[in-house]
Amino acid sequence: QVQLVESGGGVVQAGGSLRLSCAASGVTFSTYNMAWFRQAPGKEREFVASITWGGSSTDYADSVKGRFTISRDNANNRVYLQMNTLKSEDTAVYHCAARRRMYRLHSADGYDYWGQGTQVTVSS
Repeated sequence: QVQLVESGGGVVQAGGSLRLSCAASGVTFSTYNMAWFRQAPGKEREFVASITWGGSSTDYADSVKGRFTISRDNANNRVYLQMNTLKSEDTAVYHCAARRRMYRLHSADGYDYWGQGTQVTVSS
């Protein structure tokens, strides 16, 4: 049984920081490309950041570049999202996702597994 479990969400003031974590089980984690997506109420799910299976390549949405950092720990089957200088528009449910194929990592379509998500609320 494959599971992706996010944690670390919460309520933070604008300008603050949060670190999200996603723990994977039931998969050979080091062979999966990982990503974070987010979905705000009434909006479509959007790409936030991705990291390739070995961690050598990362990518970010323009809206979070310079503020968010994705990383992974293959020894402990975890991927992280460090979020700094948070803004009210970052408020959303954040999901981690896993994909074997290294193709169109920006697109939510084609990911093999998804977590349930963790709520991030940024108050202004």
